[in-house]
Amino acid sequence: MKIISTNKAPAAIGPYSQAIVSGGFVYTSGQIPINPATGCIEAEGITAQTEQVMKNLAEVLSAAGTSFEKAIKTTCFLSNIADFAAFNEVYARYFIGKPARSCVAVKDLPKGALVEVEVIAEI
Repeated sequence: MKIISTNKAPAAIGPYSQAIVSGGFVYTSGQIPINPATGCIEAEGITAQTEQVMKNLAEVLSAAGTSFEKAIKTTCFLSNIADFAAFNEVYARYFIGKPARSCVAVKDLPKGALVEVEVIAEI
């Protein structure tokens, strides 16, 4: 097992790792739309926040030696299910391989985020 950490993505805001590599797979923690340079959510609206989440995930996946193309499963959390279509427009540009996915609406996300995404990918 190997802990993945990169300063190109937001630092964990709790007692967890950005990702773990085990058995030929990377398991990312959920990424919210924090700008890693400032530690704040600056993006407004679901489209901009989803773009930031994807940038953060790209950096974590890269640090683990993989990419969106090797994703096999994602779990997506939206603070408002009405954002589903707009979220999907951004998501589809990154996950072109169409990995398995769960997408649910939740009551609240950390720091008031509108979206959070976690990924399981092959190395």
